[in-house]
Amino acid sequence: MSDIFSRSLRLVKYIARDAIKSKSLSYQVPQTEKSATIGEYDLTRGLPAFQYAPDPDGDADPGEVVRTWVPYEEDPSKGKDRPVLVLAHQVGQFVVAQLTSKDHDRDAEQEARYGRYWFDIGSGAWDKRGRPSEVRLDRLLWVVPEAIRREGGRLDKPVFDAVTAALIELHRA
Repeated sequence: MSDIFSRSLRLVKYIARDAIKSKSLSYQVPQTEKSATIGEYDLTRGLPAFQYAPDPDGDADPGEVVRTWVPYEEDPSKGKDRPVLVLAHQVGQFVVAQLTSKDHDRDAEQEARYGRYWFDIGSGAWDKRGRPSEVRLDRLLWVVPEAIRREGGRLDKPVFDAVTAALIELHRA
């Protein structure tokens, strides 16, 4: 029972914090066929207000790399557990970008033909083997706090700022 209470309290904390920071509370939670825990962030509504606020408290915060299940684009009922970079809080949820250790610099032209863009962020505590990672810029996701399994590390502020600058450049209207 206390687990349900603590989860509810944490969700209320995120909603309250977001209500204070957010300019608009009109964002609606998207629903997916698989579940209501993760889904595509609607980029046609613009980018979220990026924040850098890592806090090693066990909860996800913007600037941290955490793990969650990420659906495949081709079939959202299937997916993979992977690291994601938390970019922002938005109405009790997180806006994240998926990471990969695959080097897409070698196939950048092919990736761009399919509308996929990646940004190198280096290595960190989120990858036990110390492999360099890339963050995907063209696909953002929203995730509820309960769908996040653990903190994996954090980006340094200059790297986080470079990622958000690349996102802004890519999605400039």
